[in-house]
Amino acid sequence: MDKKLYWASIVLSVVGVAVAAYMTIYKWTSNDSMCLGSGECATVNASPYSEVYGIPVALVGLVGYLAILAILWLEPRQRFFEEQGPLMVFGMGLAGFAFNIYLVYLEFYVIKALCPFCVASQITMTILFVLAVIRLVRQNAN
Repeated sequence: MDKKLYWASIVLSVVGVAVAAYMTIYKWTSNDSMCLGSGECATVNASPYSEVYGIPVALVGLVGYLAILAILWLEPRQRFFEEQGPLMVFGMGLAGFAFNIYLVYLEFYVIKALCPFCVASQITMTILFVLAVIRLVRQNAN
């Protein structure tokens, strides 16, 4: 296991959890004072695309980041996760990255507003996915 990539993945997962938790609280409270920057968070937060079947997209992200973090935490502790964890993180990272592409499309072309917290989460998931690809390739090369 490449310790630097592993710890970078842990850090990014924690950042993702923090951003997604913040955005979930913002969605539930609609407290516009939590929206920093240009105020476009409020536009994104009020759009019908901020929920999937009544569930806030930020909550979906929070659960995803927590699941990735849990698998990463288990990797050095259980043989199954040591062997399968990189593949599992890759799969979740791929799903998160694909969903982020959809969300970026919505922000740019449909909602026409960019939420800085959403962008932070999208960047975090993109880097986490890239690290997952590298970890998986390196694991399979050994």
